[in-house]
Amino acid sequence: MNKTLMAVLGVIVVVGGMVASGALFTVSQTEQAMIMQFGNPKQMIKEPGLHFKMPLIQNVVYYDNRVLNLDPPTEQVVLADQKRINVDAFARYRIVDPLRFFQALRTEAAFRDQVGRVLNSSVRNSMARNTLGDLLSEKRNAIMVEIEKRLADETKNYGIEIVDVRVGRTDLPPEISQTVFNRMRSDRIKEANQLRADGGKAKLEIESHADRLKTVIIAEAQRTSEILRGEGEGERNRILGEAFGQDPEFFAFYRTMIAYRAALAGGDTNLVLSPDNDFFRFFGDQTGVKK
Repeated sequence: MNKTLMAVLGVIVVVGGMVASGALFTVSQTEQAMIMQFGNPKQMIKEPGLHFKMPLIQNVVYYDNRVLNLDPPTEQVVLADQKRINVDAFARYRIVDPLRFFQALRTEAAFRDQVGRVLNSSVRNSMARNTLGDLLSEKRNAIMVEIEKRLADETKNYGIEIVDVRVGRTDLPPEISQTVFNRMRSDRIKEANQLRADGGKAKLEIESHADRLKTVIIAEAQRTSEILRGEGEGERNRILGEAFGQDPEFFAFYRTMIAYRAALAGGDTNLVLSPDNDFFRFFGDQTGVKK
């Protein structure tokens, strides 16, 4: 009798443990839960801790309550200037209404597929009205705000909150990149040639100005030197004239000695003159008087 009672109690304990394990569940700080009964939502739970549900007939679906990342595949966009670029956009979102999220999308996989297409569509529609230059200017921030607002409007019934939308990178397709590179290279070569031409023109202008200034400076210097030389010659002649007036004989003798030194200094000078030539008058007499 005791053994039978113990067996019954054991069975009751096991069954009770199974029932309790099926009735209890926990919700962590980073989760929110929805109790489902036969596939239909019955209760939303956002508070973390230990909770209860009906075993066997109810189950729990968990959703993350943190900020999540949506990163759809890269999308090719045709801009207003007819340039094609590959845009890699991503969004940050949070599930704020699990019931509406479940009713609209059921699973996160379906959400990523559907909302990823919505995000790419928003990026495509917003960027198609702008040029590549706009995307590289301060207007980029306004474009991002427009994309975020468009995505929020498209997903307002999905039970999510769009936290942020960003474009990670924008690249030109490979077939266009080479064309753009060649065009940029041609523009840079053209610009370099123009700069060289402008530099050569400036060089000629500078050289011409320098040559003209050089000619003016040399002419001024020569004019000044001629004036100074003339003034020097005049002063020299005045001094010589005064000296000549004081002692004409000595002055004639001094001038003749200078002429001798200048004419006969080399030692290899031959003069063919008459002995009684006036040039040699001081050879026979220091007074220069011919005998």
